[in-house]
Amino acid sequence: MNKPKRILLYGFGPYRQFRDNITARIIQLLPRQAGLKKVVFAVRFHRRQFVDALERFKPDVVVGLGQSSRRRIDIESQAINRRRARRGNKPKPISPSGPRRLKTTLPLKVGKQAGVSASAGDYVCNFSMYVMLEHIRRRGLDIPYGFVHIPHGYIEKKATRLVGKILQRCQRT
Repeated sequence: MNKPKRILLYGFGPYRQFRDNITARIIQLLPRQAGLKKVVFAVRFHRRQFVDALERFKPDVVVGLGQSSRRRIDIESQAINRRRARRGNKPKPISPSGPRRLKTTLPLKVGKQAGVSASAGDYVCNFSMYVMLEHIRRRGLDIPYGFVHIPHGYIEKKATRLVGKILQRCQRT
């Protein structure tokens, strides 16, 4: 019998005006399964929390979830080397010597339920993507990485089913 893949699924806690985060609720609703490690990170620019999760859990696959103010679910295709805490602030590089962008490496095909986005913004979702992808690349690790943005007002059960399907596909590939 095949050993289940170790999947790191992460989302985020509350931030700014949001008292809760749909990604944390989805993670709580998903049933336990062999090989699945679920983490809810604090919403902060703290590189160590993301790198520590990779080093501690040694996943075979990483799937990140982020809350968005968009109308649809979006699969992110890349992380950009920039961050800023507030819209009025000037963006700063996440890694001064790092590449301008890093492409995600886990093909997430979910049909018409989601679009594809080339910009995860410049807040903590993008930061987490860039930091994890850069760590994976620098260490020469073979860890497919994908990221899904879910609108904060999206139907929770529907989003949870979609994430569950993504996790099933990750176990099969």
